[in-house]
Amino acid sequence: MKIKDGFVLKAIAGSYMVVPLGSRVSEFGSIIKLSETGAFLWDLLTQDREKEELVSALTDEYDVDAVTASADIDKFIDKLCEADLLT
Repeated sequence: MKIKDGFVLKAIAGSYMVVPLGSRVSEFGSIIKLSETGAFLWDLLTQDREKEELVSALTDEYDVDAVTASADIDKFIDKLCEADLLT
């Protein structure tokens, strides 16, 4: 899975925002705010990644076990799918 083209992550005043670009602005029409962990996963998903890679990266970067990381990633991926941000 991978983030669709036409979206960028911006750090603004200590917050992370997903911003649509170009034609995506009229299609999407909003901005999504992400946590630090969400921004970390977003950066990984700018390239095609498997869930196992995300779990491994999250457990390496943060003090979290694989079961918790997997559940959190499932929730994050579900939100991205609902917003139609993944290919």
